[in-house]
Amino acid sequence: MSTKIILPELSEGVRKAMVSYWYFKVGEKVSEKDDLIELTTDKATFNLPSPCSGRLSEILIVEGSAANVGDVLGTIEEN
Repeated sequence: MSTKIILPELSEGVRKAMVSYWYFKVGEKVSEKDDLIELTTDKATFNLPSPCSGRLSEILIVEGSAANVGDVLGTIEEN
């Protein structure tokens, strides 16, 4: 089963974030709640945790690219 990694609602009035860094590469195992992606907005830098355990199967928004709230950043193939 595939789980989408989605950019969640951010602070009020913030609709997009920049993907600064992926902590894992495609094919690597991740555990639920591992720091998965570092994101930056005009106001803050924060880490997005993995929504589940499995293998990172796809990165859709690469480092240095912007994403809007609700965008799919990548996918995880669950164990």
